[in-house]
Amino acid sequence: MIGPRTRSQAASETSSLKSAPRRSARLSTTTSASSSVEPPERPASRSRRYEPYVRIPSDDEIVSNGGIARRGRPKFLKAFEDAGFEAISWKKDRKRLAREFAPVTQLAKDIPHDLQDRLNSLSLSARSAGNMQVLIFEAEIRANTAEDEPYAPPIQIVNEIDDEPTPPLEFYYSNLMWHGEGVPKPDHESLRGCDCIGPCDPMSKTCTCVKRQRKYWDGAGGGGGFIYDRKGKLRAHEYPIFECNMNCACSDDCTNRVVQHGRQYEIAICKTPNKGWGVFAGTKKIPANSYVGLYAGEYLTDSETEKRGKIYNKFGRTYLFDLDFWFLKQAGYENAHYCVDAYHAGNFTRYLNHSCDPNCVINACYINEANLEKPLLTIFTCRDVEPYEELCFSYFGTPDDEDADVTTQKIDDAVYVTCQCGASNCRGTMWR
Repeated sequence: MIGPRTRSQAASETSSLKSAPRRSARLSTTTSASSSVEPPERPASRSRRYEPYVRIPSDDEIVSNGGIARRGRPKFLKAFEDAGFEAISWKKDRKRLAREFAPVTQLAKDIPHDLQDRLNSLSLSARSAGNMQVLIFEAEIRANTAEDEPYAPPIQIVNEIDDEPTPPLEFYYSNLMWHGEGVPKPDHESLRGCDCIGPCDPMSKTCTCVKRQRKYWDGAGGGGGFIYDRKGKLRAHEYPIFECNMNCACSDDCTNRVVQHGRQYEIAICKTPNKGWGVFAGTKKIPANSYVGLYAGEYLTDSETEKRGKIYNKFGRTYLFDLDFWFLKQAGYENAHYCVDAYHAGNFTRYLNHSCDPNCVINACYINEANLEKPLLTIFTCRDVEPYEELCFSYFGTPDDEDADVTTQKIDDAVYVTCQCGASNCRGTMWR
C-alpha cells in the first residue's frame, strides 16, 4: 500500500520545495428521555458554618505568583512544609511536573502480539463462529484506544463482499508511536511551551506556540495565528502543525489542541470489491479540513526501512511512510532519517486506500516532540466527505510538473498493481 522509491528517485523528489509526503515502498536502496419528576430536596445541612470568604488585595499578589488565594497561611500547608514536603504551584513548577508525568516512550520491541497469535492458531471456522473474530477485533480497538480518545465513536468492521470476517490478524491496534531500535526517544528537554492563561489568543504577540507556527506558516495573506480556525478546522494543508504541548500553561479547550483530543468522527473499516479493506465515513458527513486520525505505527531508521521495504514489495502490501516533508530540507535536514511503518502496530488509517482524486491529505504535526525529524502523520479531509463515502489519500503525493504525465510502471514486485481508484483523472499507477 506504499510505493517504491530508489535512492536516485528520492533525491529528485527533494527538488520540489513543497512536494507533499507520500507512502513509499523500498527497492534496493433527546430530551424525550428526561423525567418530569424533580430530584428529592436535600436536607438542610447542619454542618458547621464558615464566615464568607472575602478577597483581599494581598490575594492578587499570591495569584500572580501562581499560588492559591487564601487569607493567611493555611495551617495544613505549614504543617506539610514543617514535615519536609515542598509546596508547588502550576506556574512555577509546571515544566518539572510535565517532565515527571510525560507520556511513556513506547518501544517497538514491546509491541504485544499474544492475542493475534492465539486467534491465528484457531481454524477459520472456529474464529468465525458466533462472529467471534469481528467482536474481538472491535473490542480490541475500544480497549486499546480508551485512554487516548475516550469519546471517539466506535469503529465497526463490515464485510458484505466475501467470507473474510476481519482484516488479517497481523498487527496490534494502537494510536501510539512505537520507537524502533536506533530511533531517539522524544525530545522533551528542548520542548518549549507557552505561558498563556486560559485558551491561547491566535493574535498574541507573545505566545510561544503562535510564534513557532508563524515560522512555517504566516497565515492567509500574512494574517498569522494558528493553522486551525476557531472550530478546529485546518486553514491550510501541506504545512507543519505545531500544537500546544505538555509544557504549555494554556487550558485544554485551547483552539490549538486538536489532534491530541483524538478522533471525533464515525468511521468504518469495510471490505471493497477490488481494493481489499478500506476506510469509509459513517452515517454523518465529515466536513472539509477536519481531523480524521493519526497514521500510527513504528518509527524506523532509514536502514531498517530499506530492509523491510524489499520484503513488503514482494508480497504486495506495504505500510511504510517516509518522513521527507519539504520543510525539513528548509530546516537543514537534507535526507529523511526516519520512517513510519504501520505493519506490526497501527490503527484504522493503515487501511486508507489510494486515490488519484483524494479527499484526505497527510500533514506533519508536532505536539510533545521537539525533534523536527519525527513528526506525527495526521490525516485531514481536504473536502467534504459524504456519509458512507470512502476516505482516501494519494500515495503518489502531490505530482510535480515533470512527472504529471506518468501513468505506468513496469516493475515485477507484487506491490506494483494498476490503480483501481476509478477517478476521472486516474493516472493508472499509485507510485512514482
